[in-house]
Amino acid sequence: MRMRRKKHLDERLDSVSEQIINLWVDKVQFDADEAPKYLDFAALFGNDNPVEMEIGCGKGGFICELAARHPEINFLAVEVYANVLVTACEEAQDRGLTNLHFLWGNAEYLDRFLPPHSIGQLYLNFSTPFPKKRQATHRLTHPHFLEMYKELLVPGASLIQKTDGRVFFQYSLESLSQCGYTLKEVSLDLHADGIEDNIVTEYESRFVAQGLPIYRVEATI
Repeated sequence: MRMRRKKHLDERLDSVSEQIINLWVDKVQFDADEAPKYLDFAALFGNDNPVEMEIGCGKGGFICELAARHPEINFLAVEVYANVLVTACEEAQDRGLTNLHFLWGNAEYLDRFLPPHSIGQLYLNFSTPFPKKRQATHRLTHPHFLEMYKELLVPGASLIQKTDGRVFFQYSLESLSQCGYTLKEVSLDLHADGIEDNIVTEYESRFVAQGLPIYRVEATI
């Protein structure tokens, strides 16, 4: 089902355009031999602070709160859908978050724009599980994504995933292990385990209200 386009979307995107870096690449026209166009983080943020990233930020509740709590860290948030991206950008703008920028595009091409070993921590919150076998390559914890993350992450950095999907979580644990990640912390019920400093996302609060467990893993490279 296609997401309905929000009213005045173009005007709203224009109003937050300084926060957005458009990474859209046409799959048909994309030239794999083209040299990467790495972002200059120092120029983008105006400092040399470490950079962390969330892929699939949705409406931005998690990443905006994280950026507000940690002004000493720069943050990137990746989102493919403009309809939700604009809401995240507006929240960041309203909160005056200068240490947060948004990447509009497909995660598949992140290694074309982000310098190798430049991301200090990666967050995957309630990613689409793509449950059908033929959709497996779209999962953000599929081995081809995990190998790309290894090239983007600083050595020793962590990937932190949260999900409500037990089958998807099991798949992720297996993929992480097979790709050489070390499973540092695994929780089968995040809220029962009481992990400190957890930022509850929109989806998370909904699932917890339904009595569903939240699965979490922190894996290092």
